[in-house]
Amino acid sequence: MRRILAAFSLLTSLAACLAAFAPALAAQSQPTPEAKFKTAAKTSAPSIAADATPPVVKDLPVRKVVLYKNGVGYFEHAGAVTGNQRVAIDFTSSQLNDVLQSLTVLDEGGGRIAGVNYNSTTPLAEQLKTLSLGMSDDPTSTELFQALRGQRVEVMGGPGATFTGRLMAIETHAVKAGDGSTDATVDKFYLTLVASSGAVRVIELTPALSVRPLDGNLQGQLDRYLELLSTTHSTGLRHLTLDALGQRQRELRVSYISEVPVWKSTYRIVFPREANGSATMQGWAVVDNTVGADWDNVQLSLVAGAPQSFIQPLSQPLYTRRPEIPIAVEAQTTPQTHEAAEDKKSDRFTGGMAPAPPRVQVPQGFALNGRNLAQLTNNQQLNQQLRNNYSQSQTVVTGADAEVPVDTNVVNSISGGGMGVGGVYRASDAIGEGDVSTNAFDDFFQYSLTAPVTIHKNESAMVPILQQELPAEHVTLWSQQESTPLRAVWLKNTSKLTLDSGSFSIFESGEFAGEGLLDPIHPGEKRLLSYAADQAVRMHISAHDSDRTLHHVKIGHGVIQETHMDVASTTYSATNSADEDRVVLLEYVRRQNGWTLDDGLKPAETTPGLYRFRLPVRSHSTEKLEVREHGPEVNEWWLNANTDQTGYLLDLVKRVPDAAATLKPVIEAQTAIADLDRRIKDSKKSEETAAADEARDRDNLTALKNNDAAKRFVDELNHAEDQLQAARKQTADLEQQKQAAVEKLNVLISTLSFDWDVTAK
Repeated sequence: MRRILAAFSLLTSLAACLAAFAPALAAQSQPTPEAKFKTAAKTSAPSIAADATPPVVKDLPVRKVVLYKNGVGYFEHAGAVTGNQRVAIDFTSSQLNDVLQSLTVLDEGGGRIAGVNYNSTTPLAEQLKTLSLGMSDDPTSTELFQALRGQRVEVMGGPGATFTGRLMAIETHAVKAGDGSTDATVDKFYLTLVASSGAVRVIELTPALSVRPLDGNLQGQLDRYLELLSTTHSTGLRHLTLDALGQRQRELRVSYISEVPVWKSTYRIVFPREANGSATMQGWAVVDNTVGADWDNVQLSLVAGAPQSFIQPLSQPLYTRRPEIPIAVEAQTTPQTHEAAEDKKSDRFTGGMAPAPPRVQVPQGFALNGRNLAQLTNNQQLNQQLRNNYSQSQTVVTGADAEVPVDTNVVNSISGGGMGVGGVYRASDAIGEGDVSTNAFDDFFQYSLTAPVTIHKNESAMVPILQQELPAEHVTLWSQQESTPLRAVWLKNTSKLTLDSGSFSIFESGEFAGEGLLDPIHPGEKRLLSYAADQAVRMHISAHDSDRTLHHVKIGHGVIQETHMDVASTTYSATNSADEDRVVLLEYVRRQNGWTLDDGLKPAETTPGLYRFRLPVRSHSTEKLEVREHGPEVNEWWLNANTDQTGYLLDLVKRVPDAAATLKPVIEAQTAIADLDRRIKDSKKSEETAAADEARDRDNLTALKNNDAAKRFVDELNHAEDQLQAARKQTADLEQQKQAAVEKLNVLISTLSFDWDVTAK
């Protein structure tokens, strides 16, 4: 609590300090008599500029809005201009980057745009650099007093009389709180001032203390600092002005993209009280206008697509980092001697200048992106672009449903001084409009509303996009992956519109029945929309059976391939405890790789991964459905000479006796290799035993050297060494025999060829 009081004390002093600036600032804001005289002189002095009528700035209203699902919008302003006319468009600061990146201007009367201007702002950090205070954009009170160090200030409200001096420092001291009985501390702030007489005084900052700078220039700096903070935090509009130059009355169109909220789709499916196999589908689009202009009677289109879009900070002034080069200082040198160079003509440097790049004549006044092209003609890429522009005569923009020819004089009007900002209409602009309709282009589709729409800025609206009766059937949807049966609507889109993804609500018998989500539904497409759990239907698997038969065996390139024909049968049971009949739509996972349903079994609908079977179930009854399918299953085994596969091969011969003649040599070879492996294992055991005996006899002989008993161990050692050598030789011979047998078997495996089918049995 004491820390809070200390901070409050410091802020109160700061407020008093700032309040002390007001009289001086008010005095500075009053014009002096000399300034008044100069102002009057300027007002009364005749000038040509004062007599001229200032150009009237005309607002260009929004006429077309296209909103996309990725959060961008296409806007088109249109209006009539006469002669040389200035037009203005308002944006929010967040829109300006997108506008500068996509702005397109069309003057349909042969005029041109002389320039595009907008109000810009220098970043706050750069503006603060112009002040001598050296404070950041988020200063503390301590930082403020640090900025006042060395300045003459007047301190009032403290103990004693008013004190005047230069502020030397501000310090913080932690002192014990209260009577000192606890270890709690509070921070107190102290100012150190030096009077003109040299006296030093330390004053504690308290709520009653006020500090006022005595330098008028410093007061102006502080006022400018606060003004910059206030201007930066305020959110104003950006005003973009275009200078349209031309003759007579003509149409001017300006288009651009901008970040906007994502528009949302929502639907209502209303069933009549008496079922007739259809339902009323009502679609709405939720649209938000958060841009800087009203949408009054605009042509609105909603696109269900996400074209690639990004933001570049084009509206932000950028400052590059320049290297700091130290000032060169002449070094004091001492006399030196140097070796003479060899005089060789081949070592002489010959210099030259590269030929200048070709230049292109640029019409006077032509500009691109606000820059004079006459200053950029040394750029080879730009020269090529200009040559291409001269060679164009007509441009055709091709879309999904139309080709729109655009006069090149409108797009790139170079001759006679053309437009600086070129652009063309999108192909969809030439498509005829009806009622709400969808126009497909690329992988998108859009809703075009014929009736004008009005949505003021910072307002939202629900726009109707569909009102039509569509075929709809109530079903109970069940799949093995989702054990709970679901109430669903089997809806067919017989309209000419593509239904965008969104939420939907179901109404039955005049009441709410459930809601869910739908994916895009194209015209003519049928889709299941689940909206609630069906507690009256119970599903379970009552029987499951499978059978497997070998149909085909093929041997080649060392691979045995077995093809079996599997038959699977699953019986489902559905019980309906409701008072109304139900239609259960059973989803069955569809197997790939040649699996098919038995003849006579037809699904109501097939998807890439599912079969959907229709099973009517009467009230308070149970119905069953058996799903039978058959398909191949392929298994492969790789023959390996180093692996004992005799067990599998003998089993295959039992199942396919015709393969006995082909596989008998392989079985015999693998049996022989297995026998060699057994003998090699026994030989290595004998070798290990002989090595152990030899080591033991050698140790005994060493222990009994120079003893008569050692003679007996010499004979045993010789015998053990003979046995060890014999065992090693036997192991080496057996391994050579195995290597030869493996190589022979590999050749045999590579030449095997066998093909057997059950129909040839």
